[in-house]
Order: sequence, then structure tokens, then C-alpha cells
Amino acid sequence: MLKILLVEDNEMNRDMLSRRLVRKGFEVVLAVDGPSGVAMAQAESPDLVLMDMSLPTVDGWEATRRLKADAATQHIPVIALTAHVMSGDREKALEAGCDDYDTKPVELARLLGKMEVLLGSRGKEMAGGEKAAP
Repeated sequence: MLKILLVEDNEMNRDMLSRRLVRKGFEVVLAVDGPSGVAMAQAESPDLVLMDMSLPTVDGWEATRRLKADAATQHIPVIALTAHVMSGDREKALEAGCDDYDTKPVELARLLGKMEVLLGSRGKEMAGGEKAAP
């Protein structure tokens, strides 16, 4: 089972997205801010991180820079999730080290497609609703 780290401070967004990902066959671990997201990534070694960019304490931009600067976590793909759809935000996310960018509200099919690209064949199995072999 592929493990997704969802770093999201909004409880409703966190609950809704995590339940939808679990129904698709992913294991989901949660963090509520930048520092706990970095710590969870180091402790849990997820297959992919969904990173809200507007987080308290340390924002998603800085948390992503920390993940990409750490040899233990730099290989983990990060998808930026943001309600900010300003010109240049995608480029800003990629410069911070994110591997892709998606907007809120989350359109699950679009997000799963981006996850599939970053996870390769393992993501295709999960996005299709099938259980991946351990």
C-alpha cells in the first residue's frame, strides 16, 4: 500500500481529502503544519507528500525546501496544494522543490492523475482502485 503524507491545517480539507484517498487504496498519514510535516516525512518515509502551501508556523514553501534539502527526504515527490491561483504560483512551487502543483478545491481525478505520474506504475494501480502488492 502506498503511503501519502497529507500536510494540511484545515481540518475539513484534511478529513475530506484523506477519506477520499483511503477509499482509493492509499495509506494516509497526516500533519497539520510545516514542522510536523517535515518530521512526519522523516519518520514515515511516505511515497508522496501533498503539501498545503498556506500553513501556520512554517509555510508549505519552506517545509518543502527543508524536505528537499534533507538527504533522507529529498527523493519524496511533493505536490503543492494551494487555493492561491496567482500568476507565478506554479513556478514558485517548483522553485521551492515541489514536483507538481494543484489547486484547491481539489478535483480528485486531476490530483490522482498527477499522483500517478509521480508514483509511476505503483500509482496507476492505486488510482484505479486496486490494491498494490506489498
